Amino acid sequence: MRYPILNKSIGTLCLLLYIALEISAQNTKPFVIPELKEWKGKEGYFVPNSQLRIIYNEPALQKIAETFADDYQALFGIRPQIAQGKVNKGDFFLTLKTDRKLGKEGYTIDITDYVKVSAPETAGIYWGTRTLLQIGEQNDNHQLPKGLIRDFPDYSMRGFMIDCGRKYIPINYLRDLAKVLSYYKMNVLHVHLNDNGFKQFFNHDWDKTYAAFRLECETFPGLTARDGYYTKQEFIEFQDEATTYFVEIIPEIDVPAHTLAFSHYKPEIGSKQYGMDHLDLSNPETYTFLNALFKEYLEGEEPVFRGPRVHIGTDEYSNKDKEVVEQFRAFTDHYIRYVESFGKKACVWGALTHAPGETPVKVENVDMFTWNNNFANPREMAKLGYKQICIPDWAVYIVPLAPYYHDYLDNKYLYEEWTPAHVGKVMFDEKDPAILGGMFAVWNDLVGNGISVKDIHHRVFPSLQTMAMKTWNANPLITFDIFDSNRMALSEAPGVNQLGRIGDKPGLVYETANVQPGAKLPFPEIGYNYTVTFDLDAQSEALGTELFRSPDAVFYLSDPVSGLFGFARDGYLNTFGFSPYPGEKINVRIEGDPLSTSLYINGKLFKKLDVQMQFYNSGKDSMKYIRTLVFPLEKAGNFKSRITNLKVYNHIPK
Repeated sequence: MRYPILNKSIGTLCLLLYIALEISAQNTKPFVIPELKEWKGKEGYFVPNSQLRIIYNEPALQKIAETFADDYQALFGIRPQIAQGKVNKGDFFLTLKTDRKLGKEGYTIDITDYVKVSAPETAGIYWGTRTLLQIGEQNDNHQLPKGLIRDFPDYSMRGFMIDCGRKYIPINYLRDLAKVLSYYKMNVLHVHLNDNGFKQFFNHDWDKTYAAFRLECETFPGLTARDGYYTKQEFIEFQDEATTYFVEIIPEIDVPAHTLAFSHYKPEIGSKQYGMDHLDLSNPETYTFLNALFKEYLEGEEPVFRGPRVHIGTDEYSNKDKEVVEQFRAFTDHYIRYVESFGKKACVWGALTHAPGETPVKVENVDMFTWNNNFANPREMAKLGYKQICIPDWAVYIVPLAPYYHDYLDNKYLYEEWTPAHVGKVMFDEKDPAILGGMFAVWNDLVGNGISVKDIHHRVFPSLQTMAMKTWNANPLITFDIFDSNRMALSEAPGVNQLGRIGDKPGLVYETANVQPGAKLPFPEIGYNYTVTFDLDAQSEALGTELFRSPDAVFYLSDPVSGLFGFARDGYLNTFGFSPYPGEKINVRIEGDPLSTSLYINGKLFKKLDVQMQFYNSGKDSMKYIRTLVFPLEKAGNFKSRITNLKVYNHIPK
């Protein structure tokens, strides 16, 4: 006897079981920043072997293959061989292939018994290698789940701006920053080269107010900042290197406001009416000076400014009267066209709503950085025809330790609510052609607030990961909580560790029984939050005796001024007010977090150097001052004391 209903039920159950097994066997989408647009999982894994090769089939891909091999070695300790020719099982294969749907930066990756990366253009191939490195570094054997990836950005400009005018940012950090941006498929680094502090922190005296221009300048000897600058050659090399990572450097000479460095050098071009941080737009000498300045970096077949874009500033100039507004508009138009005369595209800060007038300002082929809707209404600018980069101050401006804007960005909000189509309170349709992309920024407004490059990076990195996600994939599928819990499993970039991470778990990460003078340790530094302890058999030490040094900081057993325990970084010296007696035996513990550095002697807190308030103008103005330290470990000093039982922990005990 047959039981058709029962047989049908059993058949349906078997089919559902088969489908469930098939689905469970397929690999789930790997975690990558930015999130992959499309993923079709297969069964099994590609497991790299010791004979790993990178095969490419066109000369244009050779440099990318070499960079991929270098980065693979930096992350995993194995450098694949590079070759042209036949692809075998176990190889990576890079190839250009037409696919109109992928655009200029999209790519596909087919992971089977070998890994095929294909794209219409070289940029897509490079971004595909970033995806492979990120997936590989999340497991011990660097295996890749078999499957098919199709990935492409929502926006063409994805980047970050750093203020190097008010605080000198060393070129080596800028080079690392370009690598970090690149690792997360961000393709713009905007370098703000001149600016000045606020005069209320300098006795309301423009002559004493800090100002700096950061490029070597031969046209005007003495204009270049003396406390830190970039030679033309190293700035050229930095830009050229970034290009190999598919990161465009946009240099900015900010005029006609934020220009105190220029009026310090040439007072007659400063505005007596609107402040010496404004240039006098009625003085022909202003144009003579700036024409010569821009020309130095723009002229010739191999100019100092290498990329396609140059930013000319044009923000926050006075609009008190109609005459100065018309002068400002004429000035803006002049320098747009002047930059274009050297074959570059001009970028401007949006300011034309702030400065409405009759004098025409060029629109075509000009990129506008829309930062504040009161200065430039995005809808009005779109109607005029400007292409805009969304960089809204209230959402994406970091000003370390300031009582306005953000000390750290609200990354949860940005992840869940913001996209480049959200320009302030104005909402464009997603991927509106008027919006080229989105960026975020660090402004070092508060000159002298103790902030270090390490502190800046600590603020930048989590937001960089977030903004990388939202400018490439504006509507990610994974939740913020999953994103935030997984993101720190990824490196900053191959060979980059500005955060000073040692391992990925709390606990003891290094110890040695004795520290010999001049010894080299295996780690250059340890970042927040850390604990360093050691036993000290103290001897009398000369001024300036170092305990440890790294490329970015020094910890002193006897500081150069007072002979006290202390540390120096970024031109700041901080001391604890403690010096051991000769012959004294003590246990020393130093703890560091993003807001403070603490010294313990024999288990008891001696002093905590945390954020303190500094007051100016009889208390009318104030500024926070920070005393943090990413602890240096690279090389021991030439001390006389005996250092034993050194232990370095990746956490601060509670």
